[in-house]
Amino acid sequence: MRMRRRPAKPKIAPPFPEGSIGQLMEPPLAVFGREQTVGDAIESIRELVKSQLITYAWVLDADGKLVGVITMRDLLFNERSAKLGDVMLRSVFALKSTLPLLDAMKLTLDKHYPVYPVVDDQGRLQGTVRGQKMFEAQTVELSAQAGEMVGVDKEERLATPWPRSLLFRHPWLQLNLLTAFVAAAVVGFFEPTLEKIVILAVFLPVLAGQSGNTGCQALAVTLRGMTLGELKPDGTMRALTKEAILGLLNGVLVGLTAGGGMYFYAWMQGNPQALKLALITLLAMVIACVISGVSGVLVPTTLKRLGADPATASSIFLTTATDVVSMGAFLGIATLMLM
Repeated sequence: MRMRRRPAKPKIAPPFPEGSIGQLMEPPLAVFGREQTVGDAIESIRELVKSQLITYAWVLDADGKLVGVITMRDLLFNERSAKLGDVMLRSVFALKSTLPLLDAMKLTLDKHYPVYPVVDDQGRLQGTVRGQKMFEAQTVELSAQAGEMVGVDKEERLATPWPRSLLFRHPWLQLNLLTAFVAAAVVGFFEPTLEKIVILAVFLPVLAGQSGNTGCQALAVTLRGMTLGELKPDGTMRALTKEAILGLLNGVLVGLTAGGGMYFYAWMQGNPQALKLALITLLAMVIACVISGVSGVLVPTTLKRLGADPATASSIFLTTATDVVSMGAFLGIATLMLM
């Protein structure tokens, strides 16, 4: 049988979906038929390796379907006259060319093969894709999330001209400003309380910063889980429960520290309500951390349900939620207990 280095191509190459394995694959090399011998394969590969890195040889049937794979070890330890159909490994793990990159990574996570064959729906070999190339492509996608969370488009690079960067970023800054007005309105609502108890204003940034960090931690874990497929459709409630528990525990621990700081600061000023202020700070911190952790899950999952990119400007919406809740809880509890 005449040796074929590539399977027969269809007359019209099918378009591969955006982000699919088909867009990453390379033309197949070291392709042989069942009846060819180990000697034939060795002579052919000897020429190929002068210009290409060859890891596996692929065995096709008469219709171009992938039926086996041969490792270099198979070629070294078998007689040159042996037929490839007799020495090949018949259980071949292959990826579909239309398979999304993320789904392919899930399938190959515990395999660690250097090269994977890519087939069509009929099992015909279309190409190969290197495992390193798949993970590099997904790494780029993951690295873009940090920028998308604050409104930086994943297409923007250091070399992107400033007018285009301005177009990418500015709309999100306007949105961030509008959401900041919401937090400012909450503080304004409690202006009478702040006028009488000025010490509260000192600790507003403490509450906002701590709740913001709590929310960002939950958001980062949620986005990672969604990207890697760990967060299933029915797993949102489990994630919410986990973040609520973490928020409660972290809120109590940091609340004790923040409450101690408030007590010491108020005591140094001779404020007779130092103990109440410390308790208010503790309660507000617990509430803020719980709501922030829950928001870190709800924001991206809600965006996904609405058909939007979960990573797009997630932190802008999260910051609004954490600021409103932390400041509102702090000033609201203070108003109830002190006014």
